[in-house]
Amino acid sequence: MHWIVKYSPIFFDFDGLLADTEPLHHKAYQILLNNHGFSLSWDLSYYTSLAHKSAVALRDAISEQFSQLLREHSWEELYEEKQKIYTTLVKKGGVKLMAGAAEVLKVVSAANIPHAVVTNSILQHVSIVRKQLPQLQKIKHWITREAYCNPKPAPDCYFKAMEVVGKSDNMLGFEDSLRGVQALSRASITPVLISSLLPSQLDLDGVCDLSVYPSFTAIF
Repeated sequence: MHWIVKYSPIFFDFDGLLADTEPLHHKAYQILLNNHGFSLSWDLSYYTSLAHKSAVALRDAISEQFSQLLREHSWEELYEEKQKIYTTLVKKGGVKLMAGAAEVLKVVSAANIPHAVVTNSILQHVSIVRKQLPQLQKIKHWITREAYCNPKPAPDCYFKAMEVVGKSDNMLGFEDSLRGVQALSRASITPVLISSLLPSQLDLDGVCDLSVYPSFTAIF
């Protein structure tokens, strides 16, 4: 028996945790800036460390480095443009499951554990990726950005998920970002962080009772 089957229900983040979509988000920002005459030199690792740190860290870093662009356009306008670029990229296909994700989902499904995907992503983007990955089509419950008020690190999404699949004193959640595990902790769900980032990039001070693995495959 695998240790995760002791928990119920179990919750999963989506981008970068189940589906390898972070490179496409990174590329979307690169294209966005190129469209406005700028160049984003950040590699994927640095981009991910910002995107996973907090809801505003990426925005603040772009605003600081490309201040001229932010004087001409609001962040809301730029983010909407980025989302449209990402939609085009993800529709082209080629998204893969993260390493070990299929095995974890198989264990949870075989044990008949109630589970759900809980994400800051919008339903449109989630639906496009699900069509490309049959393993994700088997998951019944999906909590997308439209279903709750405040994004992670607020716990709203997990409170909504508990309304859908139930709750207990022994819940488990998998995330790949600091703001994700903060949301889990604030919802009284045992957090597990799946991240290959270095400890110095994660900034996990103040996050208690947290298990960290470099990938899903490492938990087996």
